[in-house]
Amino acid sequence: MQGAYFAVLSLLALYGLHRLSLVATYLRRPRLGRAGQAPSAAAWPPVTVQLPIYNESCVVERLVAAACALSYPRGLLEIQILDDSTDETRDKAAGLAASYRALGHDIHHLTRPRRDGFKAGALAGGLRQARGDLIAVFDADFVPPPDFLLRCVPAFLEPSSSDLGMVQARWAHLNRDDSLLTRAQALLLDGHFVVEHGARRAAGRFLNFNGTAGVFRRACIEQAGGWQADTLTEDLDLSYRAQLAGWRFDYLAEVAVPAELPSEMNGLRSQQRRWAKGSIQTAVKLLPRILAAKLPPGVKLEAAAHLTNNAAYLLLALLAVLIVPALKGRQDDPLSYLALDLPLFALGTGSFALFCVVAQREVRRDWARGLAALPALMAIGIGLCLNNGAAVIEALSGRTSSFHRTPKRGPAGPGRARYAGPRSALVLLEGAFALWFAAAIAGAAREGRWAALPFLTLFGSGFLYITLVTARQEVERWRTARARPGEAP
Repeated sequence: MQGAYFAVLSLLALYGLHRLSLVATYLRRPRLGRAGQAPSAAAWPPVTVQLPIYNESCVVERLVAAACALSYPRGLLEIQILDDSTDETRDKAAGLAASYRALGHDIHHLTRPRRDGFKAGALAGGLRQARGDLIAVFDADFVPPPDFLLRCVPAFLEPSSSDLGMVQARWAHLNRDDSLLTRAQALLLDGHFVVEHGARRAAGRFLNFNGTAGVFRRACIEQAGGWQADTLTEDLDLSYRAQLAGWRFDYLAEVAVPAELPSEMNGLRSQQRRWAKGSIQTAVKLLPRILAAKLPPGVKLEAAAHLTNNAAYLLLALLAVLIVPALKGRQDDPLSYLALDLPLFALGTGSFALFCVVAQREVRRDWARGLAALPALMAIGIGLCLNNGAAVIEALSGRTSSFHRTPKRGPAGPGRARYAGPRSALVLLEGAFALWFAAAIAGAAREGRWAALPFLTLFGSGFLYITLVTARQEVERWRTARARPGEAP
């Protein structure tokens, strides 16, 4: 048991070491000005903006309005609403398209008889009908600023950019301060976009399109094999295939696109499960090609760490099983914990804390305030390890599943939920783990094994937080269903 415990902890520490390397690379990056010259009126290329939606009645009006407000030569801008909806969203989207078309916008409402390929299928179908040389994609919860295209498109027109296949903008957050849950998510995403993207760009490593708030060169999509639906992260899959084909990606940290964060735990659980499973599916699909390709060793190593990073959730789940018996079977010697356990834990938790600190200092003046959500974020990461670990196992075993889109509340706010994430029976197991760790903490205190308490408390608080938040939101969901049966999910 001790051997398995330290083996799992050591593997987790390696992922923490990788995160530290990203932070170090980001801090050493050259700070170069990136303002480019606006092209002449004749140089602007035609752009197609794709808006893939599925049952998004709460946000579709906001999305379409933002797309139609984009500043770009009117004759060169096409908007596609790629609508796979099965509820009233379809009629609403059709009406919006007709209204904006009457105002002179080149906007099309495209539907399909079946939702084959989910989002990837919708994007591929729209691409066949698109007239743009560049393709911008926005998910339903995003609100692109009017100058988005004016700031992103010039990157494709520079003399040295013939191999530029995609530019990714940074995500910002419409509802960051709605709750502790949204503040924690914002902290995590800021780290991903600021530190991870910034470090990979500075080091010349492969970047990834994040599925939205980015612009592709059409030729890049087509030459890389197009959108494919054999993983749940079609964006990550296409990103690696495109860069393997020789295309270069770029990241524009100075261009921020606000979006809505999941406001309920089941929605976050579903989103995280999809991302975890999809990334491992992409690793299984493409990692052999990446390792066999003629690429610098650093690029291969970073790609392997990036694509397999969600395997850390499976390791966390294993550690949650092993830690109680492993610590119970050891003599309570504080020096052994300081020499063995603490350094390995510190590589994981300490590197993650530093990752968040660096990101917040870049995006917020009141960066210390943003870090107040760090304990909640760590609790969420531990609490969701069973959910995401199960997704990793599904991906490794080749088990397929549907694409569950993340529910959005829209401008109506948290009091008027129209959609909700799917319920998961794993919350019962998470609750059982919370009770198990509570008993282990009580037992350790009773037996005087004080050195074990911090480690047990770290895991116990994670499972307890996830269980309590889910339970509270389920009660709210039940009350909403009773109060407004016509609107409840």
